[in-house]
Amino acid sequence: MSEIPYKIYLSENEIPSAWYNVRADMKNKPAPLLNPGTGEPLKAEDLYPIFCEELSKQEMNNTDAYIDIPGEVLDFYKMYRPSPLVRAYCLEKALGTPAHIYYKFEGNNTSGSHKLNSAIAQAYYAKKQGLKGVTTETGAGQWGTALSMATAYFGLDCQVYMVKVSYEQKPFRREVMRTYGATVTPSPSMLTNVGRKINEQFPGTDGSLGCAISEAVEAATTQEGYRYVLGSVLNQVLLHQSVIGLETKAALDKVGVKADMIIGCAGGGSNLGGLISPFVGEMLRGENQYEIIAVEPASCPSFTRGSFVYDFCDTGRVCPLAKMYTLGSNFMPAPNHAGGLRYHGMSTILSQLYDEGYMKARSVKQTDVFAAAEQFARVEGILPAPESSHAIKVAIDEALKCKETGEAKNIVFGLTGTGYFDLVAYQKYNDGVMDDYIPTDEDIAASLAQCPKLG
Repeated sequence: MSEIPYKIYLSENEIPSAWYNVRADMKNKPAPLLNPGTGEPLKAEDLYPIFCEELSKQEMNNTDAYIDIPGEVLDFYKMYRPSPLVRAYCLEKALGTPAHIYYKFEGNNTSGSHKLNSAIAQAYYAKKQGLKGVTTETGAGQWGTALSMATAYFGLDCQVYMVKVSYEQKPFRREVMRTYGATVTPSPSMLTNVGRKINEQFPGTDGSLGCAISEAVEAATTQEGYRYVLGSVLNQVLLHQSVIGLETKAALDKVGVKADMIIGCAGGGSNLGGLISPFVGEMLRGENQYEIIAVEPASCPSFTRGSFVYDFCDTGRVCPLAKMYTLGSNFMPAPNHAGGLRYHGMSTILSQLYDEGYMKARSVKQTDVFAAAEQFARVEGILPAPESSHAIKVAIDEALKCKETGEAKNIVFGLTGTGYFDLVAYQKYNDGVMDDYIPTDEDIAASLAQCPKLG
């Protein structure tokens, strides 16, 4: 066997003490958020009614390359970080590939995913500001689970609007949130003005992240002592998730390995942005080159079939406008979409990097994703989340290409979490009743046609 161990661990003292802000190294910064009423760029203080003040400042920070991780957050990280970087020897053998495959496993905490990295930071800043509680949305439930854990730790109220189809398909994920004290509401609901409007406009809808965001924002801005927090897309979230990439880079350096290819699933951008940030930083500074691949579902293909324009971040059109790769804020993923990668747009940071050619994107079919998930589970012993399995699918594809060419590439991908609360989706796949819905060009064009027309 190679001298590289199956699991490459960092010590507790090697957990990053500061988050890395990739925007500081970007020559072309992400386009600013715009006020939906005036079209003018927003300042940090404009976000104070929605977000915590410190998080608003992080959202707008384009200059500081490193931002210190608060001591209380770092202490919490030590309960489950650093997470292991695993050499997938068993998968390599099963594929017969000369490629070396590594995955950063973020499922080794009770929430089951990487989402806790940002949830605990956002809960900390809410507590520090003296708030009563926070509101949020969740798609597949990983973010809601992580936030409910974080708010319980700091003694905050937590109100979660969960995409209706996930609320119904994933009752156990819902119950974990309730166990940690969160209130969970299927979205769109009849509890908010925007929820009632969406239900009227789309009768019988199964919901989307855009719908749930609108409801959560309304709930936060109509209750004293509450603010809205988000688990993906925002600059502040990618900042917190940079611990993933920083640890991955440190672990590779520890064993003298340079990644050739870095692969991550992409819905809104939290995992992918966190994983690739220090590697992209090296590319931006001209120090190294990497091939970076964002993998998204064919049923919600923001990068591969969307447009790079200003759009609303939510279906109810109450949030700021962001310039991003988008399918249109009214885009509704199909009900049979099994994973959490169901947001209509993509992080402004990742959108800018993609537009400038620093990364590529691929869309993959749902049944192919679950085939890869089962192949991985049978040899590596981890049942992966459907989201993570998008990255697994492309990592396997790339490893098989190496088998054809004889190249021994170092392939690194993000295993964002476990799929033990996603067994309804696995059941559908195993029963042969899962299909591959792919939106038509007409569907996407109709949704994009409703994006705001800015001069």
